[in-house]
Amino acid sequence: MRYRILLSLTAATLLITACSEETQKSAAEATAKTTEAAKAATADVKKAASELAEATKTKAKALAEEAEEKAEEVKEKLEKKAEETAETAKKAVTEEEKDEGEVLYAKCAGCHGKDGKTKALGKSELLAGQSKEALEEKLTAYLTGKRNVAGMGTLMKGQVAGMSEEDIEDVAEYISEFK
Repeated sequence: MRYRILLSLTAATLLITACSEETQKSAAEATAKTTEAAKAATADVKKAASELAEATKTKAKALAEEAEEKAEEVKEKLEKKAEETAETAKKAVTEEEKDEGEVLYAKCAGCHGKDGKTKALGKSELLAGQSKEALEEKLTAYLTGKRNVAGMGTLMKGQVAGMSEEDIEDVAEYISEFK
């Protein structure tokens, strides 16, 4: 009986030892498979992260380009608006100057005509068609007494005596637009 018990214990030990080796082998294989799967998953995560980063860079670049285009459009609109505003202001100033020039020309119109196409007292040249610069030069010469065309120097000196340099520019600007 002892022999049988001893034999049974030996068989049981061998069986447990064999199972243990098989279990260890299975555990090692499972560990290897798990490690391999973890490596594959890590590689997949890295690849996905890289693709996501690249997509993010591409999207960011596209958004930056779009923002730059929008900024350029806004800049162009602002420049156009500034030009329009400047043009409007220039027209307002020009109209204001014309109004002043028109007011100043009122006393000239009696001899030179409403449109500057009348020879004053039948002697002077026509004002219509002359440049602003030429008119300023002639009016200044009358003011200083250096011009006397057809004996009209004294009369014209009296007409321009109250005019400032700015008044002469305004009236010359107004007259220069007569065609």
